[in-house]
Amino acid sequence: MEKTLGARGKRLKELLLRRIRTEGPIPFSQFMEWCLYHPDYGYYSAGPEIGKDGDYYTSPSVHPLFGHLLAKQLLQMCEILNEEGEEPFEVIEMAPGRGFLCQDILEWAERKSPPFYDRLKYYLVDRSHAFFREQEQRLSRHEKAGRLTWRGSTELFEQEQNIRGCILSNELVDAFPVHRLTFHEGRWMEIYVEEGEGGFLERCGELSDPRLETYFNGLELSPVEGQTVEVSLQALEWITKVARSLQKGFVMTIDYGFPAHELYAPHRLEGTFRCYFRNRISQNPYERLGEQDMTSHVNFTVLMEKGEAEGLKLTGFVPQYRFLLALGLLDELSSQTEGLSETEALQLRLSAKHWIDPDLGMGEAMKVLIQDKGIENPRLDGLRDLDAIEVAF
Repeated sequence: MEKTLGARGKRLKELLLRRIRTEGPIPFSQFMEWCLYHPDYGYYSAGPEIGKDGDYYTSPSVHPLFGHLLAKQLLQMCEILNEEGEEPFEVIEMAPGRGFLCQDILEWAERKSPPFYDRLKYYLVDRSHAFFREQEQRLSRHEKAGRLTWRGSTELFEQEQNIRGCILSNELVDAFPVHRLTFHEGRWMEIYVEEGEGGFLERCGELSDPRLETYFNGLELSPVEGQTVEVSLQALEWITKVARSLQKGFVMTIDYGFPAHELYAPHRLEGTFRCYFRNRISQNPYERLGEQDMTSHVNFTVLMEKGEAEGLKLTGFVPQYRFLLALGLLDELSSQTEGLSETEALQLRLSAKHWIDPDLGMGEAMKVLIQDKGIENPRLDGLRDLDAIEVAF
């Protein structure tokens, strides 16, 4: 069941087995939490490789144009939020990784809209410090200009309603640890991890958290015998904290996922849990402990519903390809390819395909959810209908 482990993986395995021997079988969510976020041996504590030679792609790692388009949307949000004043516009980027997205947004603002750049207060919030040195080097100029600082998640959420601007996340929620449930004889059972012969085994048991008992209430699902699903209770906790920390502005969540009726449809019999190692996909979490990424698709329905219960209104929910096209992706491509060699222009177009081509995984499965608070019916360019967009060819 396991492949050869490195030194970090062996130590993590020993810690997990010791905990199981002491406490008994653990919910899969606890196993996933340690594999990803253990401070010494977790995947994110080591600084994962991102991009062509890494474990997975993110949109900012493909090309700076992604960040430039998001900057255009943030500028419009700033204008909506401060129609009659010159107050600072705060951007709280959560899980910023290597800092590419922040760099691209700030450099676009500095070049294209200096007044917007001067009003920006950009904060990076991350539970992992693996990329801090790289972020610091990449973004030092903006830090010295007073546009950027780092904040801890505890600091961010300790005061309610203190943020005016936009709380931004890109591929954060899909990395929250999940409970894995399976439908058996008319009811949900939870998957636990226990010790097996030389490694780990899975077994089913009763639900470990009372919130799981009511999680599916109102979602009108029709599960089938043997169907496996993932439930992120951390996502509910996160959107609650985000909503309460926002005084006025927007929450923009960009991630892989679907509404509940699509995410938990019977044809997804084995769920959406995946592991990523050097751009290869598997469903085996018990190999390469602490050395591979683990994700599952986001249930956007519960983010919308829980957000609304906490005061966030739905601004819009669209596939990423539509969001980027509505912000002028094709016009930007046309402009940026001018003066490039044929090879360079082709490389730029191929980069853009990663964001909008459904066959490459980001175009349709990646969604953009925007919620607002304290604003009356905001209209954002990224949420426009495509037939209303004029495209220059």
